Amino acid sequence: MFPPVARPEVQALRSSKIREVANAAMGRADVLPFWFGEGDLPTPEPIRRAAADALLAGRTYYTHNLGRAELRDALSAYLTGLHGRPIGAERLAITSSGVSALMVAAQAVVSPGERVVVTGPVWPNVAEIPRILSGQVETLAVEPAQGRWRLDLDRLMDALTPDTRALFLNSPNNPTGWTLPAQDRAAILERCRRYGIWLVADDVYERLTFARERAASFLELAEDGDRVISTNSFSKAWRMTGWRLGWMVVPPALTEAVGVLLEYNTSCAPDFVQAAAVVALEQGEPHVAELRAELAAARDQVLTGLRAIPGIEAPEPEGGMYAFFRIAGCADSVQLARDLIDQARLGLAPGVAFGSEGEGWLRWCFAARPEKNAEGLARLAAYMQR
Repeated sequence: MFPPVARPEVQALRSSKIREVANAAMGRADVLPFWFGEGDLPTPEPIRRAAADALLAGRTYYTHNLGRAELRDALSAYLTGLHGRPIGAERLAITSSGVSALMVAAQAVVSPGERVVVTGPVWPNVAEIPRILSGQVETLAVEPAQGRWRLDLDRLMDALTPDTRALFLNSPNNPTGWTLPAQDRAAILERCRRYGIWLVADDVYERLTFARERAASFLELAEDGDRVISTNSFSKAWRMTGWRLGWMVVPPALTEAVGVLLEYNTSCAPDFVQAAAVVALEQGEPHVAELRAELAAARDQVLTGLRAIPGIEAPEPEGGMYAFFRIAGCADSVQLARDLIDQARLGLAPGVAFGSEGEGWLRWCFAARPEKNAEGLARLAAYMQR
């Protein structure tokens, strides 16, 4: 009899170490949770109201695979204004989450056995999705230097060889907050052009930066014929994590194929959620600015607190909503995260959840109220004193 098991590539996938730790304390009122990548405030009211109105109006039917024309037009106007160059609706696809956008992008360009380069440590889905498709994934680590995170551009150039099918690059990065310097984009894009490498940019945190209103994007340099795909999500900048809505910017020649893939993945995103997304794009800028200011203050609060504790190294993130730090002598981040739950009632994500490059580190999502972050820092300091 043949055993009823998944194929080897699926069996080899890493289970979520974030969930493993969180599940151990889920529902415990005495534990302060900072493990998941979302804030503790709900979606802004105008966005919620738009979805409620759409539901009451009966907008519960299928829509176009690529998304409603109204939303794609609104997204085109938003992206064109954000990046200072035309990004037409014919290049856009609405997806059921940013995760779905990454999966569809990988399905469109990665075949079994092909080599994929990923910068890490990184949110597990970015690296595991190509593996699900039997791609051969090689991770190039960003590393701390002079109190910040840095990627060695020369090492990346060396990794982008003629046999590379795709580069998956997440900037600003989850979990480190590393952000690709604007001056490095041209060299990376030119190398990808030279060897025909697909460049898949996970841009979900592009609005959550601390030195400017947005991160530098390959969309500002790429031409219609370039093998560049930008994936994004409404989850972070508009506080819409539970809505599960994202998008892709693709070369015009790829749009039809992406529509076919969406048909076989999710068919389409919910109509009433798309109605909310239109309002997010057209009315959401004050809310995005408010969130960015909150995160900048929270970053300063948490980094100052972490660096005041002896034995902790905390490089500065340039974007995102996380502090990625390590405690001297830590070799097992999962066990440390469990100890912090049991002994400090503090819930953090283990660094190894983001790849072997993150072992020994911990991730703190500081998208929380100041008093919650302050209490978490106090608990960590007390744990370290013991």
